[in-house]
Amino acid sequence: MIDYLKWLFPKMKEPNLTDILIFLLIILLGWIIQHYVLKYVITKVAKFFEKRSKVVTARILEHFSRETRHAIFTGIIFFALSWLIGVSLFTNSSVRNFFYSLIVFYAFKGAYDVLTYYANHPDPLFLKEKKIPFLTPFSLRIMKAFLALIAVAIIAGLWRFNLNGFLTGIGLTGVALAFGIRDTSSHIFGGLSMGFDKPFQVGDFISTEDGKIEGTITDINLRSTLISTADKGIVYVPNAYLMNKPIYNLSKREKRKIETFLYISTNQDEESIRNICSEINKQILLHPKVSKEEFVLVYIDEFHADYYRMLISFYIPTNNIHEKYAVQQDIIFGTKQILDEGAIQLIDPNALKINNS
Repeated sequence: MIDYLKWLFPKMKEPNLTDILIFLLIILLGWIIQHYVLKYVITKVAKFFEKRSKVVTARILEHFSRETRHAIFTGIIFFALSWLIGVSLFTNSSVRNFFYSLIVFYAFKGAYDVLTYYANHPDPLFLKEKKIPFLTPFSLRIMKAFLALIAVAIIAGLWRFNLNGFLTGIGLTGVALAFGIRDTSSHIFGGLSMGFDKPFQVGDFISTEDGKIEGTITDINLRSTLISTADKGIVYVPNAYLMNKPIYNLSKREKRKIETFLYISTNQDEESIRNICSEINKQILLHPKVSKEEFVLVYIDEFHADYYRMLISFYIPTNNIHEKYAVQQDIIFGTKQILDEGAIQLIDPNALKINNS
């Protein structure tokens, strides 16, 4: 072992028992400092930032803590070894490259852990002033992949690894594989398109135009999107399918439309029906939770042999489903009272069709 080290470091000295004991003492003190002192300091600093509402900074410090301590302890080990043999380990290019590779790995691992945390726990990553979320779990996964490539490229550059031939081989292999995995690649590119366009994010309630898929987004990955449906099931939807369908992001609505149809017998006279439409319109406008910025529509919009169809349509300035049904319930009861006072006869058009058949 000593002979091998002398081959690497010709000017090294042979350590005696005292040198070995001091070396072990430095390692022990270094481990205690990084494991207890640094860990305590970083935890306190993270809590300091968290109390001042700098949650992102606090999370970064917490997840970089271990890798930072490992990097410092690695430096202590190299320093102790240099002291033990009486010559700097960095005089040898291979050992120096090995140390730098470890530092790059620690930096990459710390950043990777932060991105993994936010990808698995989509806490709001906000811009400082406008409070707009600027990173999604999908974009975080893309960043993790690019981060890994950058780390590999840096380490390969330190060791002077020839990347040109490797990348050429990867490119040729990729072309050959592309024909065999066209469907998978279309889903991946669909995921990339969603990452850039951001038609929805985790937590949004969406629906396709045909109504076949409706639910809350729980995760977005490279190949598929996970949707929690109304029956609490999880649907894995290929990204290419979603990108080729009109998607309604119902969570982005600022107003909810309420639309109801009533069917009035043609035996009712025109004046009574007009008065009823006017009274229902007034009732809707008087409701405090009905939007006054949108049209309130209460009209006869269809005429059939046995009945008129009355359209009742209005908006409420909220996306809350409970408020929507509460307002709808109020209008229904109020409409029923107006119809009873006017002695308006409602009919069931489905029953008429059955009788006629």
